[in-house]
Amino acid sequence: MKQILSLIFLLLPGLAAGQQAAPDSVRHRADSATIHQLDNFFSQQDSLDIFELIDSLIRTQDIKDESRMAIRLGYNSNIIADNRTFNINQFGLASGMSYYHKSGLYADATQYWSQEYKPNFYLTTASGGYMKNINKWYTLLAEYSHYFYHQPSDSTVSVPYTNNVGMSNYFEVGKFVFRLDYYFYFGDKQAHRIMPSAGMNFIKRKWAGFDRISFYPNATVLFGSEQTTSYALYPNPILRLIYNRNHTPKLPLYYPVNKTEFGVMNYSFSIPITMSRKDWTFLLNYTYSIPKSLPGEDLSLQSSGYLSFSITRYIGF
Repeated sequence: MKQILSLIFLLLPGLAAGQQAAPDSVRHRADSATIHQLDNFFSQQDSLDIFELIDSLIRTQDIKDESRMAIRLGYNSNIIADNRTFNINQFGLASGMSYYHKSGLYADATQYWSQEYKPNFYLTTASGGYMKNINKWYTLLAEYSHYFYHQPSDSTVSVPYTNNVGMSNYFEVGKFVFRLDYYFYFGDKQAHRIMPSAGMNFIKRKWAGFDRISFYPNATVLFGSEQTTSYALYPNPILRLIYNRNHTPKLPLYYPVNKTEFGVMNYSFSIPITMSRKDWTFLLNYTYSIPKSLPGEDLSLQSSGYLSFSITRYIGF
């Protein structure tokens, strides 16, 4: 969910004739870009869906001392791989179940299906955490998630992050809503994600047959760190040739240079509308995403928008 390639690899077939073959990360540049975009998508949306869900349990459903289960089904227009807006022919589905205990503890499991990936059920996430309403304007959430990626046995795609742990801070002052999230991703690699967000929450009660309608336009910036890899020629090609005549294994034409970069990874703008009636909640959302490459990255990223819709059924205990 992130390697980079330097310009030298565009010339590699001619320069490296008779030399060691290029590493797998070079041959799968497109896969790296797709994983990068998928990571941005979950950082913006899916990795924080639990916060939105649990927040709705408290604020939308007027829960006091009650535990609840939520069952949901969601749709998105699936622009992650092809960068098209409102691509109805290519879509993704997400189904999940959450349990919120009145103590503040919660657990969630979600499965993702898409026409764009093989296998279609490409990801399952399991999350657990704790949410605390500190006061009427500040809510704190801490969460751990594990990502189960389903890949064919012959897949060459490397998924560097399979876990995250983090904290969300939610501030609501009048109609203004501010969020500051931090998540630490780990697995084969490690990365940090910081996501500030600001928006306004407009609420209309008892209108058009719904108990509550909320319109929440917001803007988000995603900051993050990433381990990047570039490649450079060995500084003295003559000594390298002399060395390779009498030694095995031979020195390659190039060597990797690894760096950790930090910066803006994505800008996003969302306009969700939430409609609640009794134990049902309907969410319609449009997000426009502007991904950014970190310094040293060489990924084909394009701005794009997607439409999402979800239905959630709450069951009280």
